[in-house]
Amino acid sequence: MNKSILTLVTLLCLFSCSEAHKTASDKKDLFNKVEIKKLMIKALEWQEAHPIFAIHPTDWTNGAYYTGVARAHHTTKNMMYMAALKNQAVKNNWKPFKRLYHADDVAISYSYLYVAENEKRRNFADLEPTKNFLDAHLYEDNNWKAATDKSKEAKTILWWWCDALFMAPPVINLYAKQTKQPKYLDDMHKYYMETYNRLYDKEEKLFARDMRYVWKGNGEDNKEPNGKKVFWSRGNGWVIGGLALLLEDMPKDYEHRDFYVNLYKEMASKLLEIQPEDGLWRTSLLSPESYNHGEVSGSGFHTFAIAWGINSGLIDKKHTSAVKKAWKALAACQHDDGRVGWVQNIGAFPEPASEDSYQNFGTGAFLMAASEILKLED
Repeated sequence: MNKSILTLVTLLCLFSCSEAHKTASDKKDLFNKVEIKKLMIKALEWQEAHPIFAIHPTDWTNGAYYTGVARAHHTTKNMMYMAALKNQAVKNNWKPFKRLYHADDVAISYSYLYVAENEKRRNFADLEPTKNFLDAHLYEDNNWKAATDKSKEAKTILWWWCDALFMAPPVINLYAKQTKQPKYLDDMHKYYMETYNRLYDKEEKLFARDMRYVWKGNGEDNKEPNGKKVFWSRGNGWVIGGLALLLEDMPKDYEHRDFYVNLYKEMASKLLEIQPEDGLWRTSLLSPESYNHGEVSGSGFHTFAIAWGINSGLIDKKHTSAVKKAWKALAACQHDDGRVGWVQNIGAFPEPASEDSYQNFGTGAFLMAASEILKLED
């Protein structure tokens, strides 16, 4: 069988699987709050029964997943979510992973801080490992800060890839809030600006994943088959999802808050502008035809962030139909057993997904989206 026939068969399979799920989801009232909560619990139960991670149970994949679990509890107050959060925290001894220089290993502490904030028993949560990690991450020297890296990714700032803006800033911001130590927020802002100044494309209102995808105009730039810049959906989902988390906990009078509000609004406006008709963003934001099917992790973070903006008054309610369309499509990607499919696997640039591809961070994005869809006014 030649390559073109294989490609055609694959595309037909993807289409038919997607349409089958869409038909099944149409039979449910996906905006009924009871139904949404059922889908959320099914996702939690399936993921808890099928643990997965990249390198360690406290790595960024579980960091993102348990951030979704925290947001689900924040909205529903269902103690099943809190039980999952506490169980993993105790099992992990409240520790982040060991790479003190790496933003990815900060992410798990969002769940620890959330438990601490919502647990009535004194001294139940042990935040000393988080404090020690953040102090080392922010204030100790490392090779990335020293700018000695010579790779194409240019790992010459602390948060050299856009995903880092979800992994670390919301945790540092929340820690500053809980401990009433604004110095952490100020240092978060310093490193955030390094990443923004390097990776944010002010023309497209989107983030390059890392320096490999920043256009330099030298004829060697990475580009999509249609000639456009490469902007990865999940990478930008990390950023705008992180912005929503940041803004929720950031003091209203913080001197740099307007920067984050404006950045959030710019990105949300762009994502709404390029949202595909079926509701789900493709893995390549400016070349949707490259892999012309919806993808759940990026779309979940986009949906969460935009719905959060509507609920918070930062985005006009006229866009409610856009996030509802996205939610309906996201729900169609959940299997009957609760597994959330159509998640692009771990990567750093646009690649295809499939009905059966899943990751824990995809479940986290699904839960985050649902948690804000629940709050939308009827």
